[in-house]
Amino acid sequence: METTTHDDHTRQPRLPGDTNGDGRVDIDDRRLPLIARIYGVLVLIGGIVTVPGLTFIAIRGIVEVLTGATGIDVLDLTFILTCIQVAVMLVSSACMVVFGIFLLCNRRKHAARWAYAIIPMSIAEGMLSLALAGVGWNLIPPIAQLAILTTLSIVLDPALLEERRLQYTLKRMDEHSEYEEAVAKGMLGRDPSGKGYIELEFFNIFWLFMIGCVFGLVVETIYHLAVYGEWQDRAGLLWGPFSPIYGCGAVVLTACLNRLWRSHPMLIFCASAVIGGAFEYFVSWFMEVAFGITAWDYTGQWLSIDGRTSGKYMVFWGFLGVVWIKLLLPRILWLINRIPWKVRYSLTAVVFVFMLVNAAMTLMAFDCWYGRVSGNEPDSPVTWFFAEHYDNAYMEHRFQTMSIDPSRSGRL
Repeated sequence: METTTHDDHTRQPRLPGDTNGDGRVDIDDRRLPLIARIYGVLVLIGGIVTVPGLTFIAIRGIVEVLTGATGIDVLDLTFILTCIQVAVMLVSSACMVVFGIFLLCNRRKHAARWAYAIIPMSIAEGMLSLALAGVGWNLIPPIAQLAILTTLSIVLDPALLEERRLQYTLKRMDEHSEYEEAVAKGMLGRDPSGKGYIELEFFNIFWLFMIGCVFGLVVETIYHLAVYGEWQDRAGLLWGPFSPIYGCGAVVLTACLNRLWRSHPMLIFCASAVIGGAFEYFVSWFMEVAFGITAWDYTGQWLSIDGRTSGKYMVFWGFLGVVWIKLLLPRILWLINRIPWKVRYSLTAVVFVFMLVNAAMTLMAFDCWYGRVSGNEPDSPVTWFFAEHYDNAYMEHRFQTMSIDPSRSGRL
């Protein structure tokens, strides 16, 4: 005689399509590609091996400094940067372990969120390595990790997957009514949760960066012309009318203020002033320790902080944040949606590769400029190339707001 248990009565039949048995049918039920799972294994193993090693190095260094076993000046800039680098690598490695576990467990949504969280850490690793050792093979690991994480975040992100599904469906049906309806309602690219205004996924973030690069450069150039009566090249990259500082600033402001879009303008103003001032301070500090470059100096101005930011420009950042969130962001999202549907991703890929090459060439040009000013003669095909095509006179003319002093850098 068969007996039934309580579990037999309460067990619910699995929903059709619920392959992972979590009680709902969602994107996590779609199995990840084999290569993504292999990468999950690699980052999991790498993190498990790296975290104990970095922890041991950090503890041993702290003990040696506290006991006086090493003669390191704890206030030395290079020592401080090295400590920050170890800490960032430790946190990043720990996060990679979690990221690898989610990849192996086929948790797409969680893996996408962790990928977006680790991307800034990979950028920080690369920036610290650049500040300590300049441009070289040391940048290959963080750049490779950044490229892989960016690719995976695009593959894993549910919002981008839904956009690609819609694009494929419309292409098969050869009609654009659904797309046009989404654009007309202003919903394409909007945060589906309603907490923020814009969906913070790769496509939106990249085009916010691009628009910020151009818009910021135009505003700064006009401001300088109006106030000082002179035309000055304010570009921040070797090629094109781009100022990546404003591009990054647009992304930072959007990410930090996105959930405040319904808030009172005064709250947005205060938050933007603090965020913008901190961002401006960090950029000035990093350019100095990495290349000995001073791009601006606010010494002597009202509420000047080490000459890197000031009360005047924090007020500017505050007004910019209000205008950006309340007025410009909806119109910029509308502008992004004007990108033709059929070339939406191909155009993004082409422009992204161009900006990546542009940024890499600019960093190498800065590094070679730094070397020449330091008294180092060109000694390789790369340094000879930049000495010939982007010599000191060219760099001074292209980057008219920048001066370079190697003694102020924090390199090893």
